[in-house]
Amino acid sequence: MSENNLIWRKSTRSGAAGHCVEVAETPATVLVRDSKDVTGPVLRFAAPGWADFVAGVRNGEFDRP
Repeated sequence: MSENNLIWRKSTRSGAAGHCVEVAETPATVLVRDSKDVTGPVLRFAAPGWADFVAGVRNGEFDRP
């Protein structure tokens, strides 16, 4: 899938100022970019690794003490 054909989405929890990331998915890869710089760098994650990261966030693994 071409990066031009991706559907990017922002979290519904994004602030009104738009300071957040956008995510696009392919069957094997999750892509993440800065919503304020859509032509800037894109991070790519293997889908299973991204799923583990999201689960960790939801479980509080990255909360500060």
